[in-house]
Amino acid sequence: MLKTRVITAVLLLAVLLPVLFSGYRPAVDVVVALFFAAAVWEAFRLFKSRVAIIAAAAWTGAFAYTFIFTGGLEHAEFWLALGAAIWLIRFTPALKLGLPPAEGTGNIMLSLVYSATLVSCFAAMLLLFERGPVYLLSVMAVVWAADIFAYFSGKAFGKHKLAPSISPGKSWEGAVGGMVAVLVLACATVLLAPSVPLLQGTFAVRLAERMGWGIMLAVLVLVVAASIVGDLFESMLKRRVGMKDSSNLLPGHGGVLDRIDALVPVLPIAALITPRLF
Repeated sequence: MLKTRVITAVLLLAVLLPVLFSGYRPAVDVVVALFFAAAVWEAFRLFKSRVAIIAAAAWTGAFAYTFIFTGGLEHAEFWLALGAAIWLIRFTPALKLGLPPAEGTGNIMLSLVYSATLVSCFAAMLLLFERGPVYLLSVMAVVWAADIFAYFSGKAFGKHKLAPSISPGKSWEGAVGGMVAVLVLACATVLLAPSVPLLQGTFAVRLAERMGWGIMLAVLVLVVAASIVGDLFESMLKRRVGMKDSSNLLPGHGGVLDRIDALVPVLPIAALITPRLF
């Protein structure tokens, strides 16, 4: 399993990094659209839709038309705000209150609302890329670092379950460890930025420069908290329908949603903040 995970990760990086750093926007648009299609297809499967492929095709066509072909990114603030509001008002409370049964009108409505958050996430991805590939990756790196250090902190110190009915493997100690690691790495990044040009355009550095250290730390705490909510919410969706992974599109990793679940609520937040940093 580990070998498969590593091979898949290497192949993905071998494709994605050259595309991101090529500066060729049509290639980036194609990759983003393909990943959006995969994610929304997996999402409808998690809601037991019988027309998941058709629904995914329709949503992908609408996404591409709006944000790639007709310049809709200029007015994407609505989708960013909508996505952030959905996570705050509907999905975060659902971790405590639960979800409707995986059938019926409530489930259909929930599938549409979740798909709207995917639109928000991928529109944010395109907006963040406009600030450069390093900037986009620096936002994603916050989530990745939180996840990696949460895993090791949980393994070493985890005693108190974070959400035992949703994801028994996660602990409060792991969550705190991941958050502390992100804050330490961010501070190190800001301190090193003057002598390392590559770091100067990163999310944490821009936050510190434009808003100060206190705001930077507060925003990163919010971002890490949002990433945990995104991860737990997808785990809840999978547990509700008895699925281990959202799909098997990425051997060793599961599906696209399994890789981006924590990014779905985070990227819109970062994209809403970004105009204030430049």
